[in-house]
Amino acid sequence: MVLKPSFVAILASLASVEVANAWFRLPCATPMVQERVDPIISPGKISQHLHSVHGGNSFGMNLTYDLARQSTCTSCEVAQDLSNYWTPTLYFKDPVTGQFEKVPNGGLLVYYQNRGTADVANGGTGLKAFPPGFRMITGDPAKRSKLYPEGLGTQAELAERAIKSTCLRYTTSNPDYDYYGWPTTDCEAGLNTRLHMPACWDGVNLDSPDHKSHTAYLSQIDNGDCPSTHPITLMKLFYEVTWDITGFASRWQGKPWPFVWSNSDPTGYGWHGDFFNGWDVGVLQNAIDHCNQTPDQLNGIVNACPYFTIIPATTTQACRAKTTEVPESINGPMAKLPGCNPLQYGPGDATLYSTSNCPI
Repeated sequence: MVLKPSFVAILASLASVEVANAWFRLPCATPMVQERVDPIISPGKISQHLHSVHGGNSFGMNLTYDLARQSTCTSCEVAQDLSNYWTPTLYFKDPVTGQFEKVPNGGLLVYYQNRGTADVANGGTGLKAFPPGFRMITGDPAKRSKLYPEGLGTQAELAERAIKSTCLRYTTSNPDYDYYGWPTTDCEAGLNTRLHMPACWDGVNLDSPDHKSHTAYLSQIDNGDCPSTHPITLMKLFYEVTWDITGFASRWQGKPWPFVWSNSDPTGYGWHGDFFNGWDVGVLQNAIDHCNQTPDQLNGIVNACPYFTIIPATTTQACRAKTTEVPESINGPMAKLPGCNPLQYGPGDATLYSTSNCPI
C-alpha cells in the first residue's frame, strides 16, 4: 500500500492558523534516492544516518547551486525547481526478532507559503525568493525530548513547535490527533510527519556553522514577524510525509511503539529536515509576486501558476540520482540501522556516532 499525502487533513490544520495567503503545493514522488549523504551537514563525506531525498538528481556529497542547476530530472513536479529536500528515513523494529525494516511512504509534499507580516497581502513589502546557494535545516537529529512549554515564543521553543505531526485515522471511526514525539496508537490512514522551516533570513549568509543561525522562525511559526536580527522574510516551506505504518500493525499491537528514525531515534523528537536551494530564482520570485490572484492560485494549485512548467507524476516517479555514493543494504530486515546508530532513548540529547567511534 502506497499512501498519498492527506490534502484534506493538512488544509484543515493550516486554515486554522490564519488566512492562507498565496501559496502552492509541490508534490514530490517517492524518494529519488535513500542513502547516507547530507551535503549541508556532512559535505564531501558519508553522512551519519540515512536520508530520504527528493528533488534534482544532481544530489550528492559535494552539491552546489551550480551542480543542482545541472540536474537532468527532478522527482518534484515543477521543472524550474531543481532543489533538494530530505529527511530521516522511518524504520520498523520488529518486537519479536529485533530486526529493522524500512517503512514505505507516499512521497513528500512541500507547501510553499506566503506568510508573515512582510507578505503583500498583510500590508508588507513582499517576500523574497531563496538566493542561489542558500540552504537551511529545521529540527535536531540528537533531540530526544521536549523541553519548553508551548507558546513561550523563544526561537528555541519555536524550533520545537516546528516539529509537530498528525496520526491520521480517518479511514476508521477514530479521530485524527496531533502529537510531539510519537503517537500512541496505530495510524490507519498514515503517520503524517510534518515540519516547518524557518522563514526569516539575516540577508547576508547563505549558510552558518550550525546551519541554523542565518535563519529564524516567524514569531507564530506559521505567521507573524521576523526578528530584527533576521529582517528578510522568505517564502515559508512546510514538509509533509505520510508513512504507511498500518501495514505493520498486526506485528506490534499490544506492544510498545516499534518505529524509529534512522538517526538512532526511538522517541520521535529527532525528526528533522533539510533544504538546499536549486530554484531558477527569477521564476520563484515571479511566482511569489504574481501567483496570488486567481482562486486556484490562492488554493494552492501548483499548475495554476503560469511561470511553472509542470512535470507529469509518472515522469517524476522515474527520476533517480545520477550516482549512488554510499552503496549499502538499507531495506531490511537487518540487525542494525545503516551507519552507527544504536537506539538512544534520552531524555538527554543523543550522541551521534561515526564509524570511527562506534560502540556497537
